[in-house]
Amino acid sequence: MATVDVIKCCLDSIRQISENIKDAIVYLDAGSSESFQFVGAFPLFLELGARAVCSLENMSALDKAVDWSTDSDSARKIVVITSRLLIDAHRYILRCLSTLQNVRHCAIYTSISEVAHSTYPNSPLGPDAFHEYESLLNQDYEELLKKHETDHSLSGNVSLKESTNSEDEGWSELTSIEDNITGHENEDAVSSARPHQEDDLGQKLMLSVHHFPLILCPFSRKVFVLPSEGSVAEASLSAEHENSVSSGLPPLSTGRLADTEDVSPGATLTAQFLYHLALKMDLKLEIFSLGDLSKTVGKLLTDMSSLYDVGRRKRSAGLLIIDRTLDLLTPCSHGDSLVDRIFSSLPRRQRVTSLNQTRVSQSQLKNDPLKLERAPLSVQIPLEKFIIEGNAKSNSQLLKTLEAFLVGWNTVDSDVQTVELMKLSKKLSDESCFQYNEGELLHGSFVSTDNFHGAPYLEAMLDRRTKDGAMLIKKWLQESLRRENISLDVKIRPGFPSNSELQSLVKALAKRQSSFLKNKGIIQLAASALHALDQLHSASWDAFNSAEKILHVNAADTSQSLAAQISDLINKTALVASQVQKKNQGLFTLQDALLLAIIGYILAGENFPTSGSGSPFSWQEERFMKDAIVDAILENPAVTKLKFLHEEVFGDMQLKLELRDRVDNLFKFFYKLSSMKRNLALESRRNDDPSSSKGLLYKLLTSILDKNDIPGMEYHSSTVGRLFKSGFGRFGLGQAKPSLVEQNVILVFVIGGINGVEVREVQQALTESSRPDIELILGGTTFLTPNDMLELLLGQYSHI
Repeated sequence: MATVDVIKCCLDSIRQISENIKDAIVYLDAGSSESFQFVGAFPLFLELGARAVCSLENMSALDKAVDWSTDSDSARKIVVITSRLLIDAHRYILRCLSTLQNVRHCAIYTSISEVAHSTYPNSPLGPDAFHEYESLLNQDYEELLKKHETDHSLSGNVSLKESTNSEDEGWSELTSIEDNITGHENEDAVSSARPHQEDDLGQKLMLSVHHFPLILCPFSRKVFVLPSEGSVAEASLSAEHENSVSSGLPPLSTGRLADTEDVSPGATLTAQFLYHLALKMDLKLEIFSLGDLSKTVGKLLTDMSSLYDVGRRKRSAGLLIIDRTLDLLTPCSHGDSLVDRIFSSLPRRQRVTSLNQTRVSQSQLKNDPLKLERAPLSVQIPLEKFIIEGNAKSNSQLLKTLEAFLVGWNTVDSDVQTVELMKLSKKLSDESCFQYNEGELLHGSFVSTDNFHGAPYLEAMLDRRTKDGAMLIKKWLQESLRRENISLDVKIRPGFPSNSELQSLVKALAKRQSSFLKNKGIIQLAASALHALDQLHSASWDAFNSAEKILHVNAADTSQSLAAQISDLINKTALVASQVQKKNQGLFTLQDALLLAIIGYILAGENFPTSGSGSPFSWQEERFMKDAIVDAILENPAVTKLKFLHEEVFGDMQLKLELRDRVDNLFKFFYKLSSMKRNLALESRRNDDPSSSKGLLYKLLTSILDKNDIPGMEYHSSTVGRLFKSGFGRFGLGQAKPSLVEQNVILVFVIGGINGVEVREVQQALTESSRPDIELILGGTTFLTPNDMLELLLGQYSHI
């Protein structure tokens, strides 16, 4: 039987729409671009005959000139693929159609289903959402054209920007190009703002809207998260109430199922995504859930089932949905994972659009559900120092090539060209221009699969600890050098590689352009590992890891020792502020200390339980911690990103009293975190070391694979199952409750996100079990780093 492979499934889905892709300009929004980058889908678009693949948000009239097709006719066909709701992508789609006015066929693919569009809060679309949107888009497009033609006949020189600049233009209150589309010259739109050609008259734009559910970011064939700028990942998971901690996390579990009228947008969109993912992968799901929000999603999934779906011949699979808030400790911690270190240290791509800067009416701000700005998954890998350093000869050759190009382009302005060439020569000879800059274009990126000699590098790294991962990278580099017949001047010692050794290997492999291109996958991964293991980043990570281990040890002792350790960590941040020292010296900032305080309170809640919602610490112990935070803020008044702080400066006594009140509110929030039940009284066949602090997913899967009962886990009966239970059950034909461990395929989805440590621990639990043959797929809303968790719990989306 074929194995389950989410990457193959995604690529097959693209092939299924090949008829529309052929001879079309394909426009991808930020979310689908991020997804197809991980999938490695861009070569497939070329294979299927796409004229060009372009950014939807940053589209330009020049996109139609980027065409590798031999057909000289201008493109009249476009395909738009979006991971957003149609109402959110509308302004960009309309701008695209208005700029490329010779387009006659436009196929729009959205990852959000028709049902999800119709049920989304304040959505203007009904049950027939796709056909309704076709009509609305056609209407807005025709109105724009009529307005432009009228303005053009009056003035003779009106830019499209001006014709689309009205805030009230169109169904979705289109925003101006300057506010929503960056990085473009206005001349792009001006050049395309012209009346239709004679042979275009009377031809109507043919629009079609389709559902394309498989837009996800696979880290491997069996591990995936959702794109950061897609509607599912951006949707709020909980509204502000007594049991919620953040809009980006499920509420704390109380055992009560939420009212169907209070279901969050994130729950609805997640249920729709999982349902259609199973359909695409041809799986018949037995649904289990753990956590209040997961139970709601499980109920929504069950309600979507039908006799037709159950009766089809599909491969049976178990789906386990889990709330992230059942274990906040694991993603907050700095565990032993090279992938986590890499994603925490590398700079991320800037978001294409900012939700906070989108110009909408005041009524929309009040009524529309909150959306989150997730950190993009696309990292920027610093490759400059491995490619450009010491390449003076290459720079000289580059200058000669540019000179030949300039002379051949226009011989009339040779004097001007010479001046420009001299400027460029000076720039190329200046070493400072090649220093690492986050904004430079020369950056690599991760993909899940590519033809790196058959080695899926990122997939192999997910199961590795930091040292094991570094040694594996060293092995891959040495094998690649042997294949390329490249010798090293430096002797490489066996065992764990130093940074200088890894750097020597990477530079040798990247020295020749041919070997660099053939081995780009391992070079990019090695460069990212070097960045993460650099002293600046590794010292901070290791300091966190040591502090967290100390907190675990103190939590196994007494509340007094744990409180003293938290106070000590906070007091050190005041020292950092007063002495203006840096993190690479092993000292923490106040934000770092607050993250450690969160970890301490979660540990305290597990080890020193209290009745009600009070503190796990005594009044005196907590007073020391509060005083330490107040003093640290007074020493460093610039820490204003935290939601519980509003004023930028605290100086006089009145402000100090105000600050104490706010710190009191912060600690009430800590009480919430300490009251959650992370361990769930799970049994384990092994006597694990308490200091190893395995995460919930490891303990949960260990218990499931040992066939133990899981407290609070609910099974959601299928349509046929409910029929047996309510009808035929009275005749003794009842259906036995299935078990997850009986399934050959198990899909685990964590609402709120996953991290690299959990990927490794899930694989470890499966390997140690009696069922290593099970195909286990792990998914989550997003990929979480400790910084992401700090932002969710104490940043703008926190419910403090």
